[in-house]
This record gives sequence, structure tokens and C-alpha cells, in this order.
Amino acid sequence: MAIEGLVAIGAGIAIGIAAAGSAIGQGKAAAAAIGATAEDSKNFGRSLALATLVETQAIYGFVIALLLILYGVGVIAI
Repeated sequence: MAIEGLVAIGAGIAIGIAAAGSAIGQGKAAAAAIGATAEDSKNFGRSLALATLVETQAIYGFVIALLLILYGVGVIAI
């Protein structure tokens, strides 16, 4: 198997695991945010900000996958 194939598999695993973990966390955070907003509408902004923090995990996985792909095709060197 060529190195490009292994890099593609690694990039897929990186983004897949990061996205799955982020989705689980986002669901829990959004449910808590809806509950807090239902009790007091002043909590909406704070709840929205905290719910978006969970999404950064998927962004980190995407950056790692992008770095792996760029390294695999020879655009960058480590």
C-alpha cells in the first residue's frame, strides 16, 4: 500500500473520531443550553457560546487531517 493510501486512512480516522466526539458533546451541550434558556431567557447568549466551544474539537480534527493530507502529497515537510 502506498504512503498516500495510509495518509488518507489516517486523515479519515482523525476527522471521524474528532467529529463523532464533537457530535456527542454538542448534543449534550445543546440540550443543557435549551434547558437553561427555558428557565431564564437571559442565559441564551452564554449557553450559545458554551455550546460552540464543543465544536472546536471537530475543527482540530479537520486541521490534523488537512496537515496529514498535505504532508502525504508532499506540499509540506516536517
